[in-house]
Amino acid sequence: MTAIDETTPFMTETEDSSEDEVLFVSHDDIPPDHLIVDRSQEPNAAELAIKHKDQGNIYLQQGRFVQAVDEYSSGLEYAPQHAVLLSNRALAYIKLENYGLALQDADHAIAADPTYAKAYYRRASANFALHHFKLARKDFRTVVKLKPKDKDGKVKLAAVEKAIREELFAKAIEAEQTAPLSVTFPIDAIEVSSTYTGPHPTGSYQPDCEAALFESPGQLPREFVLAAMDYFKQQQLIHKRYVARLLMACATYYAKEPTLMRIQLPTPDARITVCGDTHGQYYDVLNILELNGMPSKDNPYLFNGDFVDRGSFSVEVILTLLLWKMHDPACIYLTRGNHETKNMNKIYGFEGEVKAKYDDKIFQLFLEVFSWLPLAAVIEDQVFVTHGGIPVDETVMLEDISNTKRGMEPPESGIMSDLLWSDPQPFPGKSPSKRGVGFAFGPDIAQAFLQRNHLKFIIRSHEVKEEGYLVEHDGKTITVFSAPNYCDSMGNKGAFIHLNATMEPRFTKFEAVPHPNVKPMAYAAGMGGLFA
Repeated sequence: MTAIDETTPFMTETEDSSEDEVLFVSHDDIPPDHLIVDRSQEPNAAELAIKHKDQGNIYLQQGRFVQAVDEYSSGLEYAPQHAVLLSNRALAYIKLENYGLALQDADHAIAADPTYAKAYYRRASANFALHHFKLARKDFRTVVKLKPKDKDGKVKLAAVEKAIREELFAKAIEAEQTAPLSVTFPIDAIEVSSTYTGPHPTGSYQPDCEAALFESPGQLPREFVLAAMDYFKQQQLIHKRYVARLLMACATYYAKEPTLMRIQLPTPDARITVCGDTHGQYYDVLNILELNGMPSKDNPYLFNGDFVDRGSFSVEVILTLLLWKMHDPACIYLTRGNHETKNMNKIYGFEGEVKAKYDDKIFQLFLEVFSWLPLAAVIEDQVFVTHGGIPVDETVMLEDISNTKRGMEPPESGIMSDLLWSDPQPFPGKSPSKRGVGFAFGPDIAQAFLQRNHLKFIIRSHEVKEEGYLVEHDGKTITVFSAPNYCDSMGNKGAFIHLNATMEPRFTKFEAVPHPNVKPMAYAAGMGGLFA
């Protein structure tokens, strides 16, 4: 990227920073995903920059964010310090959840034109997504100062200030709580009305008998799970009482489970199916199960995080997976993704969806379950599976991952953050992540992790891939993504991986299937729908 003479300081929040105490840093250590060749001296450079900007805007409106980034990057070759191009590319990066690159572009846009309000707006938006609320507030205040008549800026500033208040309130409540919601939830106060037409775990409403079916993993009838799936398919919801029972049972179950699962195939002839992100695309999850068979002890699955957000059937996806888990813990395994977190759920739709379909208490139970989900798995002592990537600390062993504390929201750095957020990079070494959280790790880092832990290869998810999967690092790092035509706009295939006793991956690709006319991000209200 062409160097820009920075005139505006860049900020990142420290844990104990007050409103006026910030640490100034640059985001330029994040490797750009496009190397800009300076063509600004070529004939018609200004016109070509505008042409690429306009085409990028069309792609942005169509939800084709990768193509939008490409066009804006081409435009920046002709106008490297064009604040609008930089700001618009920052927005496309935000849509792709590449918040680090968005911050980088917003920084450069502000340096190019310190009066350009949208650049502050983009930087505030990226910081909001990264949970840096005070930094977001500072930039939105600048937006309002630069554009005092802009109603949207005032709305976003109010949303940030509300988030700061809610965070302080939540911390106060947590400090006062002596028992988790899964223990104190008043389940007996929820009655199942005679008008409810959905399935019951006991075949009919029998409140005195249902508790044992949820509280003892392995007792929930398969017939109830299948009936619930079919009910979801009809765009109906199982009763809140049963959802609460399920989540309470799962919170208790997962709190006792290890952070690092050790999974063995049930028989020498068996296989396990590893799926990547499903992101609320319930009808595509049904398709996976139809193609590959329902979960069972002899046909086990590992779903590798990001079950929720973006897709507008996230409730149905996660409930289906948890129902199978309580039916038979050996038939399905779940690892936590970066979207099984409070802030992502607020921004990308799951919080709004749960509150629309159930209520806030159910959402809080979901968060408790998410906080206890395992962070990784090792299959047959050979294959390491985690949502994002490996820890950047080159001394980390599997035992360190096993000892990582759960039951909380992810910190900004450390083993949990790396496992949930990191990505591979094609060149050696490690770099700050384009996402603004975690790191990018090269083939040498992957190889070293595998060697010191006596492992064969890594399976991770976390990124859309055109064919549904991608093999990198000379076969040592594999990405699998199981949400085809992601967000109804990306046009990608989905994929899943079979592993049998040989631990040689076999890939199955599949296309998206039709779903009811509910658009992705339909429930996303975070920041006034900015991230929709």
